[in-house]
Amino acid sequence: MTTLTRTKDTFLAEAAELLGPKGFTQLAEDIEPWETDWRGRYTGSALALASPASTEEVSALVKLCAKHGVPIVPQGGNSGMAGGATPDETGASILLSLRRMNAIRSIDVGAGHAVCDAGVILQTFHEAAEAEGLRFPLTLGGKGSATIGGLISTNAGGTQVLRHGTMRAQVLGIEAVLADGSIFDALTVLKKDNRGFDLKQLLIGSEGTLGIVTGATLRLLPAPQARATAWVGLSSITDARALLRRVDRALGDTLEGFEVVPAHCLDSVLAHLPDARSPLGQRHAWNALVECVALDGDDAELRERLEEALADAAEAELLADAVIASNERQAEDFWTLRDSISAAERALGPAMQHDISVPVERMPEFILAASPAIEEAHPGTSAVAFGHLGDGNVHFHVLAPKGAEPGVWEETQGKAVSAQVYDLVTEWGGSISAEHGIGQMKVSDLGRLGDPVALAMMRSVKQALDPLNLLNPGKLVPPQGN
Repeated sequence: MTTLTRTKDTFLAEAAELLGPKGFTQLAEDIEPWETDWRGRYTGSALALASPASTEEVSALVKLCAKHGVPIVPQGGNSGMAGGATPDETGASILLSLRRMNAIRSIDVGAGHAVCDAGVILQTFHEAAEAEGLRFPLTLGGKGSATIGGLISTNAGGTQVLRHGTMRAQVLGIEAVLADGSIFDALTVLKKDNRGFDLKQLLIGSEGTLGIVTGATLRLLPAPQARATAWVGLSSITDARALLRRVDRALGDTLEGFEVVPAHCLDSVLAHLPDARSPLGQRHAWNALVECVALDGDDAELRERLEEALADAAEAELLADAVIASNERQAEDFWTLRDSISAAERALGPAMQHDISVPVERMPEFILAASPAIEEAHPGTSAVAFGHLGDGNVHFHVLAPKGAEPGVWEETQGKAVSAQVYDLVTEWGGSISAEHGIGQMKVSDLGRLGDPVALAMMRSVKQALDPLNLLNPGKLVPPQGN
């Protein structure tokens, strides 16, 4: 028996003793479902699956991993879009699942914040806040599986960034286990604190490469008293931008969501969801999903204000048709159409999905320029763009030619497609990652296109906090010379 084998066996025995049968397994049938990412793009192999039940257990496990040199891949709901929670193929790392740590520790209604474990499901957190007459102002399509820790680690966005910002803006305090097993406890909320660097912000968006988020203090807002949601048919993406500006002026800080959906995406969703219906009688080249909420007044009053704004836009020939949801059920049906786009597009076959951003004022022009450029350079492909017009976040999907072999096309022509998309968005002054993180999918492109000074700073921070490179190796931080 080699020294390496003895070390591995010793680690496995000590980890099993530390976490017990509920918290540690080497059984393939338990591990395999978590070794592939949500999109099915990446599959790796893990030495074991660890599921600690407390921050103290995470700390003890990380110390054990540091002692034996075992890499750690943290994982929340495994709903990420960039392969950031998937192990590599070596089988040398452990998957560290935070799903057992799912307690909402406290909700302070008066102060407007809550403390919760990293494994709390976003939808569960929404429901807990709503039960107290509050709400958490961040939502997305994967709310039924995404965890608080994963959302923090990727600095997730969603459909309410227009008014409330990304996950970074929602985090008031954080608890994390560092690479040496020490616990960074900054859960206490202070309005003013100038004791050096804001270290919690360093951990947010670090994708588990600097520390493992185990808990957070999150801000909560009063539950809105009124809601108005509309589905709008438009002839162009530039009309959508003009409509956004007009509605924003008319309804001010009540405007919370403004999503754009091309006809192709709506068609895909209607085909994917058997019971779904188009909100409008006719097909339109573009659609907008507009939502407003207010802390006072009632639904009827807010709907009337939104109706007036849309009527003015119709007179200005900015829209072709529109319908305002008459009740909560219809509003949720509208959002189901929007939230189902990724799953519907995935069902169509191979595609390269790009989560990118450009300056808000340039988003329509980028889509109009980039889509034909990609389709011309890669015959047979179809470029489809949708997303959050209010914050410049474009979900830019490129569908493979008919007959393309799944798994093969993505690794060949698909990579060339993505490289061109990232080149284009960089030329337009944008970002190759808006809200899904870098993971392993974009790490080489970040190394190729990122600012050298910023990359050097990232590597320095990584080296300082994780000198053995055990925390989520190969993700987010491009190696030197990449």
